[in-house]
Amino acid sequence: MNPSTHSADDQGARSLLAHEFERHRTYLRGVAYRMLGSMAEAEDALQECWLRLDRRPPEDRTDLRPWLTTVVGRICLDLLRVRRSRRDRGPGLSLPEPIIVAHDSPEAAAVQADSIGIALLVVFETLSPAERLAFVLHDVFGVPFETISLVVGRSRAATRQLASRARRRVRAARVEPDADVAVQRPIVDAFLAASRDGDLERLLALLDPDVVLRIDAGVGAAVPPPISGAEPVAVYLQSNARFFAPHCRPAVVNGGAGVVVGQPGRVIGVVAVAIVGGRIRTVDIVADAAKLTGTHGWLERGG
Repeated sequence: MNPSTHSADDQGARSLLAHEFERHRTYLRGVAYRMLGSMAEAEDALQECWLRLDRRPPEDRTDLRPWLTTVVGRICLDLLRVRRSRRDRGPGLSLPEPIIVAHDSPEAAAVQADSIGIALLVVFETLSPAERLAFVLHDVFGVPFETISLVVGRSRAATRQLASRARRRVRAARVEPDADVAVQRPIVDAFLAASRDGDLERLLALLDPDVVLRIDAGVGAAVPPPISGAEPVAVYLQSNARFFAPHCRPAVVNGGAGVVVGQPGRVIGVVAVAIVGGRIRTVDIVADAAKLTGTHGWLERGG
């Protein structure tokens, strides 16, 4: 075989690999985002996965999905371990990076069908990296424990235990939302109106007794720690009614009904809520500018 033919064969093989990688990109991005809570980091993980595939592809290329899942899982696991070892964010709470689309946009249905709420991602942050990986891959994406055990470097039984511990933590947190956005929307609209008006009684009627409010305004920002309980949360919202007025718009935030705060092109915050049993269980306010200027959804189009 002459060099030119060999080169053409190599290019053809690389093109096929690239095609297969792109075919699985949405799935891989979903895995990485659930692992990392950041779309920017998820994209970095996918780029690293492609580089590894390009440098040293597996011999069996009939179905790349298991191989790609294993590689992305290992990359995310390493990133999470580094993140936990550094713990160098400084004071203040860090919430996941939100994914936002207009509530009536064509993208909304897809985001609703394949999203994970901010509140659940916050619970994921309390898991060990290995627990998070086992839960995400098995319970969310249906990856068999045999495959996951290769990623975490443990036996199948030990890997099953990782997922089981994570599952108990998730269930105990009670943040699985009610129904779909159509059911959530009226409750969120009523919450927004009550917050704008600073109406304590209406807020109390909408909030779960064990509601938690969390705010991420960026590193070193002067914000309160998480606030728990219906009355403390309602009082805080009442005293900060100006945050919600006058420029607030409905949006789909991580697949659930939420609110974008600020004028088009000058967004100052995103509010995500989890509604459980008809009441608001969590209120997560992302006001970190670095997380509000992304490549996803409504914000980049200015509303």
